[in-house]
Amino acid sequence: MVQRATSHMKHALPERAWPCPERLWIAGAVLMALYASFQFLWPTVGQPAETLTAVLGLLALLRYGTGLRNTAPLWLLLAALVVQTLSWWLILRDIPDYAADNPRLDRLAKLFIFIAVAWWLGGSTRLTLTVWGLALVGFLLQALFGGGGWEEWQAGLQGQRIEYGIRNPQHGAMLFGVALLGLVIFAGRFWQPGRWHLARRGLWCAMTLLALVGVLIGLTRAVWLGLLLAFAVAAFVVVYHRRRFARPAAGGLSPIRIGLMSLALACVLALAGWAFQENLTQRIADEREVLVHMAERGLEDVPYTSIGIRINTWQAGVEWGLERPWVGWGSEARSLVIQETPWLPPFVKQHFGHLHNFLLEVWVAYGLFGVMLILGLAGWVGWATFVSWRGGVMPGDMALFALTFFIYWAVVNQFESYNSFWTGVFVHNLIVGGLVTHYWRWWKEQRA
Repeated sequence: MVQRATSHMKHALPERAWPCPERLWIAGAVLMALYASFQFLWPTVGQPAETLTAVLGLLALLRYGTGLRNTAPLWLLLAALVVQTLSWWLILRDIPDYAADNPRLDRLAKLFIFIAVAWWLGGSTRLTLTVWGLALVGFLLQALFGGGGWEEWQAGLQGQRIEYGIRNPQHGAMLFGVALLGLVIFAGRFWQPGRWHLARRGLWCAMTLLALVGVLIGLTRAVWLGLLLAFAVAAFVVVYHRRRFARPAAGGLSPIRIGLMSLALACVLALAGWAFQENLTQRIADEREVLVHMAERGLEDVPYTSIGIRINTWQAGVEWGLERPWVGWGSEARSLVIQETPWLPPFVKQHFGHLHNFLLEVWVAYGLFGVMLILGLAGWVGWATFVSWRGGVMPGDMALFALTFFIYWAVVNQFESYNSFWTGVFVHNLIVGGLVTHYWRWWKEQRA
């Protein structure tokens, strides 16, 4: 019976683009599915699955990934370990009281779990979309039934910021933003004709409406800004490449259907904006005092409102970064800035422990070497996505999603350090892993 189940799973899984023992690959795929499905919904399963997915995937890549182990991600991971160790050693030498008891290599290394994800995905578009879908469903179920359940949603609809049982409201809003982005970009796959087309379209409508409401009641302005810019770029790209993005690889939609769907989405957005106009207007107007103050007096004595706290802590972070610009202050830097800056008020030191800006946190902790590492990773992933799309390996809608996600992710991480927390790490690794696996497949095909 076990053999029959294993045989069935072999046929269910898509072909992979590189060699790996069958049982090992099945085990890795199962672990990755558990990781994607239960990171939000059942962390006691999802978190160990994440660790096993990462460790087993890296070992399998080093053992069986001939050629792939010499590509940029492995070298960037090695550079991350070196940069963190160097920063820790220098701060331990210069100011021991500010040094952690070890280099805390996981601070940047956890952003490279995508290497294992890319390996287990095997270059498969179908498996990539399946894993992303599992993550989406797991998150939406947690948002619906976790936390305070329906009562919490009612509070959100009445103007309160809610958490959905996920860290804090900003993180929940960020996740809903990613969900909305993906659902809109991949809409063609739900709406194309075929079996179960009514069920697929109904499911898409329900999930998209839920994600849209989640974004609106999340009351997180950086998410709104990120989505606005991302969708603006998506609209431009689709119009500019309308013929290419109307091909079956992008969901098989005709230009007329794309136009009708865009009109329907615009109507839904307009209705949602009207329904939540009071909350949206108030949230946007909340920081008018700070903007007026900055226009008149610059950064001097900025009031400690929501954005004001960010501006003041950013200013403190820049001061610390300029003192050790190349190697930073080590892994504890973000909390050191808050606690050791004398002019920050006590309530900020009591309630905040990070700088609400990922690149600034990297600079303060690991200096310009760390910033160049992160920018190098982002640049390489962008290039790899482009060449795999141009090479015909990555579908057009996935490439468009990658572009819009990069824009969204760049914006939101300037106002909240999502990549420093498990929620952002989860999103980063699943999406980047799905993109990199297509590049590796393209790379293999070029050398076949």
